[in-house]
Amino acid sequence: MSLPDKFFTYPHRSYGMDHDRYDWSILPQRKQVTWPGGARVALWINVALEWFPLNFNGDPIHPPGEFAFPYPDLRGYTLRDFGNRVGVYRVMKALDRYRIPATAAVNAAVAARYPALMEKCLARNWELIGHGLDMNHPHYEGMPAGTEETLIAKSVQTLQKATGRKVRGWLSPAKSESWKTLDLIAAAGIEYVCDWGNDDMPYAMRTEAGPLVSMPHPLLLDDWAILIEGRHSEDEFCDQICAQFDVLYRESQQHGGRVMALSLRPWVIGQPFRIGALEKALSYIASHKDVWAATGSEIMDAFNVNAQTHPT
Repeated sequence: MSLPDKFFTYPHRSYGMDHDRYDWSILPQRKQVTWPGGARVALWINVALEWFPLNFNGDPIHPPGEFAFPYPDLRGYTLRDFGNRVGVYRVMKALDRYRIPATAAVNAAVAARYPALMEKCLARNWELIGHGLDMNHPHYEGMPAGTEETLIAKSVQTLQKATGRKVRGWLSPAKSESWKTLDLIAAAGIEYVCDWGNDDMPYAMRTEAGPLVSMPHPLLLDDWAILIEGRHSEDEFCDQICAQFDVLYRESQQHGGRVMALSLRPWVIGQPFRIGALEKALSYIASHKDVWAATGSEIMDAFNVNAQTHPT
């Protein structure tokens, strides 16, 4: 069976990146970034608050954490529900100890179904960013006209209604995008996106609705990727967090501020036998001077100030 013609159709094709969303550059040659207070590393903890509906079908994209058994997969459903009912509070306790404000990527379904959880996040001054409707509604090329725009609008409006706060950041479910996603989220008032895994630092992007900042949300320094998909041990997870920090901290001495980002899912890291690995890693990072624990919007704002002060 041959591939359809549309498989080979791109809206932009040229030498290089095949898109014009940002200006290509390599990190060592960019202007140095200065974080508030002269911090060397901005610590950005990302917590995904997800909802997988019981009739989850994973079509057409299979996100991390998809169900493994046919409907009704109550084993899979309740494990993920554990994260929003139990695991997340262990994560909160670990972050509270070091006064670290997290950025939580929240499915709109979580915001609607877990009002008490939203209150706990807001009480800690966590930033809550859009994470789509739920994990069963990815974004992809070829969606029916208007569907993606509706999903984004509903996701943002539901989260803003539940929290009373403007939604400034966005992480698509499973980092899924169509060619129009960036334009649509910018039009919805989003200021930064976490879907692109091609950098260690923020950088400016272009959309039809104006500028957008891409934040360095990790693909690999992720509890699911390391502990579940990679089947590494909890000690190895801790070691990899510390190793990532060591390199960024060392680079910051010569090249300016860096971002240490860590992606967590409470149903993974919030298990009693795993939370100690996170606590140990946070203790190690906290033992260093000049570390600024911040939310995504705080880091983006500081980055934008740098860009205005030191334009390329």
